[in-house]
Amino acid sequence: MNLTSPPPGETAKPAIAGSGWLRRRRFDVGCTVEVSHRFESLHAHVALDEDVPIYPGDEVLVHGAPIAPDYGEEVVERRRATVIRATWPERLWTRMTGDFEFMELMEFSFTERKEL
Repeated sequence: MNLTSPPPGETAKPAIAGSGWLRRRRFDVGCTVEVSHRFESLHAHVALDEDVPIYPGDEVLVHGAPIAPDYGEEVVERRRATVIRATWPERLWTRMTGDFEFMELMEFSFTERKEL
């Protein structure tokens, strides 16, 4: 499977017109969505069927209404998802800038801990 091919049994649909290396490809695939809102864990996970690989710059759009479990609950649902493959310039840009964006998520503090 190359970087832009859909999984077996799926057909690629171009997202935008253009030459092959600038065309974003998209395809639909089934997925399982797990959302937990418990004391032990607050998370949301999406598992795509058919072991579809996701590469830097790719997008995954899960269809359906938002899942909002009450506190203490965990919800697992079957949904459809659209995978949109990044073009090679988008993939390259994501690889080059990804580390910088990761650093924005980190917080450093060099202040002394003083009591007021």
